[in-house]
Amino acid sequence: MVIVVTGATRGIGRGLAEQFAARGHQVVTCGTTGGDVIADVTDRDQVRRVWDTAVDRHGRVDMWINNAGVTHSRLPLWELPADEAGHVLDVNLNGVVNGCAVAVQGMAAQGHGHVWNMEGLGSDGRVVPGLAVYGASKRALTYLTRALAAEVPPGVSAGLLSPGMVVTDLLMRDAGPAPSRAFLLLADRVETVTPWLAEQAVARARNGAHVRWLTRRKVVARFALAPFTGRDVLS
Repeated sequence: MVIVVTGATRGIGRGLAEQFAARGHQVVTCGTTGGDVIADVTDRDQVRRVWDTAVDRHGRVDMWINNAGVTHSRLPLWELPADEAGHVLDVNLNGVVNGCAVAVQGMAAQGHGHVWNMEGLGSDGRVVPGLAVYGASKRALTYLTRALAAEVPPGVSAGLLSPGMVVTDLLMRDAGPAPSRAFLLLADRVETVTPWLAEQAVARARNGAHVRWLTRRKVVARFALAPFTGRDVLS
């Protein structure tokens, strides 16, 4: 399988790319500072170059994962600088729109393919003070993906990947210097989540699929077992 992963120079994206490669897939990565292709997802022409590179190298793209994303300073909306808010919306939403448009167009022409979009805090409607713009971008992404699944051409499908709380530089920035008890109980390391997520992304590539790592049952179990496990993802 030929798989493209955007935002794959760090965190979840890098972990997924490594896991796909370890399972024998052909992987093409991109990022603003590295990867197989240096590309800014807010520029559709640059995103199209990523697609063209993958096709030139491998003849097709079977799966495209819109993983690239950024967060912002944890501030009330009215204190957040306009350029910082705009950048988050541009990358997290417009960047995904560009990725979906390029990938679906290419997949329609080749007759097959699947697009995954990466959920995050806010996708389920949960509100966290200080992260209004980031949460709004992820909430919008969820709607975008469901709408896309309703309009993709024959042979093409789209779905949502939900990695839960993963210890990356983005998450640590949101958590601050003293992470909450909930953070310590619910967060997981990249190397814990990405092997499972990579397997599920390949196995469950169906239209409208929603793959979740941190399910409600898992949340309840972790809180229930907390007094006995002493779980601390940062230790």
